[in-house]
Amino acid sequence: MPQNILIGCFLIATVLIAGCPNPEIEPPTPPTDNPHRIDFVGSEGPGVGKHIVFLAGDHEYRSEELLPALARIMAKHYGFSTTVLFTLDEEGFIQPGSSNMKGLDVLENADLLVLGLRFQNFPEDEMQHFVDYLDRAGPIVGLRTSTHAFQIPDGPFRKYAWDYEGGEYFKGFGRQVLGETWAGHYGTNHEQSSNVIPIAVDHPIFSGVESIHAVSGGYFANPMPDSVPLAKGVVLDGMTADSPPAMDKEQVPVVWTRTYQGSEGQSGRVFTSTHGASEDLLHPGYRRMLVNATLWAAGMESEIQSDSPISFVGPFHPVTYSFDGYRRCVRPSDMAGWDSPIMNPDHPVTDE
Repeated sequence: MPQNILIGCFLIATVLIAGCPNPEIEPPTPPTDNPHRIDFVGSEGPGVGKHIVFLAGDHEYRSEELLPALARIMAKHYGFSTTVLFTLDEEGFIQPGSSNMKGLDVLENADLLVLGLRFQNFPEDEMQHFVDYLDRAGPIVGLRTSTHAFQIPDGPFRKYAWDYEGGEYFKGFGRQVLGETWAGHYGTNHEQSSNVIPIAVDHPIFSGVESIHAVSGGYFANPMPDSVPLAKGVVLDGMTADSPPAMDKEQVPVVWTRTYQGSEGQSGRVFTSTHGASEDLLHPGYRRMLVNATLWAAGMESEIQSDSPISFVGPFHPVTYSFDGYRRCVRPSDMAGWDSPIMNPDHPVTDE
């Protein structure tokens, strides 16, 4: 075969393997100054005038799918203005967990922060905005791997790392703010799911919640003593809600609330769930719990109703969670608006 044909075949194969479109035929640059960011602006509901910021940057549980879906729900059904920031690669495509996130200055006026992070080491100028938010004790919803949101080996923000040993901020942001750091899997991930059992059934966060099944595997947790456990997890020998309980696993806290202190003694509300894969959002009980928790963390528990809307806004196509199992060649702007898919099922998944 002539050499030029071989080269041509190689280039075509490379494009097919990569699965990304030719840059020459990509859509035009999105109409925003920040390619990491998308916004959804609600117009009716109790959240009008309030702003929620979502940070999507974990490696496995597809926060890049869960958080924009939740952001749309809170904007469309409840009137909030919501902003989602994503970690990107050098070409501007979503790369879960890359630590390349810009635009955290949006936290300056945020009313609530919702996290789906894991082992992040943000640029120092970006991390400073996050720390400023903590200093003013802004309320936080932390999901799944956000208990180990930061892995910072050195520098001025080392103490926020999940494994920090200093007594003044032991185990970093996860332990000191969310109430727990990374404490290990509890059961076999991808083989054992959990039923989430409320132990504070009268708490407004469980209003209208009939049952909760989470396909994300259990985490062990022993939250800070001042935390208030709201639910425990029953580890199941299987991935469906009707799987039998694992007889060798006790129930451990999987949902709790607490408050943390800002730099001047202010108090900030915290809701933490050790479950939180994008597939978990498909279960109406988990989805309602997150909607209620978002309202509660924002100080709006009086607005929680047992029949408040929790339906998805636009198509939602979560993938099965796994390391590197994310949809490639997706820009945040691809999910702009109410009707674009989260995410387009035509985009390849990296581990397929």
